[in-house]
Amino acid sequence: MSYFPPELLEKSVVEKLDYFEGFTVAHPRLKQVYEALMRTINEPAGASFIFVYGPSGVGKTTLKQRVEQKIIEACLPELTIDRGRIPVVGIEAVAPESRNFNWKDYYTRALIALEEPLIEHKIDYGVRGVYRDIFGHVVIEPKVVAPALRRALENSLSHRKPDVFFIDEAQHMGKMSSGHKLQDQLDCLKSLANMTTILHCLLGTYELLTFRNLSGQLSRRSVDIHFPRYQVDNPDDIQAFKSVLLTFQRQMPLAQEPDLVSHWEYFYERSLGCIGTLKNWLTRTLKDALDENSNTITLKQLQRRALSVAQCQRMFAEILEGERQLSETEADAQNLRTLLGLGEDVTEQQKKGQSSKRKTKVGKRNPKRDKIGVQEPDVS
Repeated sequence: MSYFPPELLEKSVVEKLDYFEGFTVAHPRLKQVYEALMRTINEPAGASFIFVYGPSGVGKTTLKQRVEQKIIEACLPELTIDRGRIPVVGIEAVAPESRNFNWKDYYTRALIALEEPLIEHKIDYGVRGVYRDIFGHVVIEPKVVAPALRRALENSLSHRKPDVFFIDEAQHMGKMSSGHKLQDQLDCLKSLANMTTILHCLLGTYELLTFRNLSGQLSRRSVDIHFPRYQVDNPDDIQAFKSVLLTFQRQMPLAQEPDLVSHWEYFYERSLGCIGTLKNWLTRTLKDALDENSNTITLKQLQRRALSVAQCQRMFAEILEGERQLSETEADAQNLRTLLGLGEDVTEQQKKGQSSKRKTKVGKRNPKRDKIGVQEPDVS
């Protein structure tokens, strides 16, 4: 039985690879994070930022693509009326060549992402040196400085009115030489989000955790969404991982379906429970099998394309550190209660004070010793 279109077997290697690369699995982890992200986009409740973080290769790119598709589908009726609107925009934060993040490059890429050459509605950027040519492409002259580019971006965001602005690989924005400058980075982005009233979603690795608590105001105006890997000590996670592996196994356009599930522990070991890493590994292996005219995928081919033990160990160390930072112990909670005056000592005192009070029924006086004998009248 074939789970993929049978005619694919007659197609070229490129077409077969395109099919498998474009295939995604709506696994439990992806569904949970997708629903949480969509709820926040639809009702940010005062938030300016959404931080989506997790291990490298966990599936954040697939998540972003699904959310973008959903937002565009929901906005289609509105786009027939407002043709200048772009429902969702996204760029990738480029790692800086030097120690400092390049804001001028960021503004330039964001302006280009916000432009659609086929849209006839022109934008007045309000900045000399930033305009659209006769073909509708945005032109940015080299002499334009970063502050001017920011003003142009503010005007463009206000005009295009996206529901959310995605920044992928956002951890690169934290490439700074000091903590003080990192605070400046987030303040700059926060100001841009506030002035344009556009929700910004930052996706990245656990390095994004550095951004979370830079200031109380930022914590109040942001929403955290964790995209975790599948854990081997959770039976439900293992079942879900096996199910994903079986689905990929059945969707490989090969004459003979490979047996991947029986080696699930090896796949878990070299993917670290991250579906994105697993998918990339299988895609590279499928390419080798197709180039070699193999009817199926062999274990030898899989081992050739697997991450090395050293690579996995390094990646796993970063994952463990990120998961450790996210863990909140009872001691942490108790410390917060103490700081707020809700610690155990205060609570115990309150309980003792309440227990020492004697309760009486309404209309019944408290017990006391009455005087005995007849009281002499005052004759003075």
